Amino acid sequence: MMGFRAKDIMTQNVITASPDTTLKEIAGLLSKHAISAVPVCDSTGQVVGIVSERDLLRPFGKTVTQRRDWWVSALAEGSDLEPEFAGLIGVDQHRAALLMTAPVQTVGVDTELAELAEIMSQKDIKRLPVLRDGRLAGIVSRADVVRAIAGARLV
Repeated sequence: MMGFRAKDIMTQNVITASPDTTLKEIAGLLSKHAISAVPVCDSTGQVVGIVSERDLLRPFGKTVTQRRDWWVSALAEGSDLEPEFAGLIGVDQHRAALLMTAPVQTVGVDTELAELAEIMSQKDIKRLPVLRDGRLAGIVSRADVVRAIAGARLV
């Protein structure tokens, strides 16, 4: 695991949301880009939170959580939701600022692979926004860390 840093394994073109992005728009981003979370950035580009599938599902309980793929698609498209239900849960009113996890754990571009793995393991985090000079530079997922470990020459 020697030598790998966040900047070496991160995804650089990160899909983001603003604090004003609606629940429906976030669900659309997750569904369209086949991702499970989006960092929330303010107008200056600073990461102020993160919204995951779990955050979208949390208010609706265990039954919805077990069917999350359907739920995220239904939120994004609105087609499978009865109009009364869509209005009740406020898919067009709830904003990222209300749903997001904040503050969010972040790392720097030079954070070493072992530290990334330790943070993710100890804090049960699936993804870490990566910052350069206080601004979002990328995101590292558990899968990125596992791929780096698998590809590393272990002495």
